[in-house]
Amino acid sequence: MAGPSREKEEPAQTDPAASLTRVLKDAAADPRWLERALIQVASDPASISALFPAVGRRCGRGPLRRRAKEQGAQEHADKDQGAEEFAGWTVDDAARVLLLTALPLSGPALAEEVSALYRYGDAAEKRAVLRALPGLGIGDGGIGDGGIGGSGIGGRDTVDWAVELLRDAIRSNDPRLVAAALGPYASHLDDEMWRQAVLKCVFMDIPLTAVAGLTERADGELGRMLAALAEERRAAGRTMPPDATALLAQLTKAARLAQAGELAEAGEIKPTDLTG
Repeated sequence: MAGPSREKEEPAQTDPAASLTRVLKDAAADPRWLERALIQVASDPASISALFPAVGRRCGRGPLRRRAKEQGAQEHADKDQGAEEFAGWTVDDAARVLLLTALPLSGPALAEEVSALYRYGDAAEKRAVLRALPGLGIGDGGIGDGGIGGSGIGGRDTVDWAVELLRDAIRSNDPRLVAAALGPYASHLDDEMWRQAVLKCVFMDIPLTAVAGLTERADGELGRMLAALAEERRAAGRTMPPDATALLAQLTKAARLAQAGELAEAGEIKPTDLTG
């Protein structure tokens, strides 16, 4: 008999901007400069073009996770999950993302400002733009969705310009940009582009831990692509990275189980054979 019903506890929702603010309070080399920069961007969005390149010099470029863990105080114990969330980030990544979330822009104005920062930025600045995309509310009813002044430019268009930034990064030969492009916002990539990007990670020896939602999105077609690559490498006397080999094994097993399930449903094999 089922026990008394209990309301399902919803997981606590975290605000990325708030998490970054807490971590950067002690991780940034000059937190007062960052605080002033955030206020300035909120009141004068155009000022971000001058502030964005200065972040590395004023805030630092070291690993964010390491700096956060060095704090070690009990007050930061509840941030350990946040530290994991920003694993692989640098201090300047975090500070630039925070500046971008402070922009009081939406629609075409947001697209123009963020695209310009990416287009004219160096690799570190481009990476920060890519990391910021999930927090800008683009195309999900947030600050980046909808048009301005009845322009009729809506969420689909704002998503499109952001996806184009991902595609540009994936076409590059910079592993930092390819990895950043495969963060949470990569869910907006079409399946074909996403699979090609995962395969590029294998080619470039980028750890597959960089790919957000890999387990959930990996499919049989990606498995076939990885199998073909593995065969090519075997023929050339080369090996696959361990994480790619493990993923291929998982996808191969899933494909075999799916095929066996179809055969059992068709009556060609017994259901008990599936556990054999």
